[in-house]
Amino acid sequence: MENSTLIDCSGALVCAKSSKRFLLLQKREGKHGGCWGLVGGTNLIDETAWQGLQREITEEIGTVEIKKTVPLERFVSKDSCFNFHTYFCLVENEFVPTLSDEHIAWGWFDLNNLPKPVHKGLDLSLRNKIIQNKLQTILEILDLL
Repeated sequence: MENSTLIDCSGALVCAKSSKRFLLLQKREGKHGGCWGLVGGTNLIDETAWQGLQREITEEIGTVEIKKTVPLERFVSKDSCFNFHTYFCLVENEFVPTLSDEHIAWGWFDLNNLPKPVHKGLDLSLRNKIIQNKLQTILEILDLL
């Protein structure tokens, strides 16, 4: 497979330590228009997943002080042409993001009370027992971080 056929993306599941709630953004238009999802997007050709994540965070919500970042999941499509790297990103407190034109709304939510419709990929990830266990463990030890 040539690198030009690979779509490599990164996303941030941003969590506020003080509230243990997560920041989601509502997409303005396109294939996922109206859906609530992660901060993130397609990595540039010369970027690593980590570099793409950092750029996407700044582009989509402005300059934010991330206290800790934990790789959460790497989804690979059946044909291996699509990769999505999901990171748990911890901030101290909830904040008002500076949204890019890609999004029309934002909110801080408990994982058990997410807005609808949630992006299909995010929904599948959050239903995955392994991801649920990872998130539960991280949330339980937040006060130690």
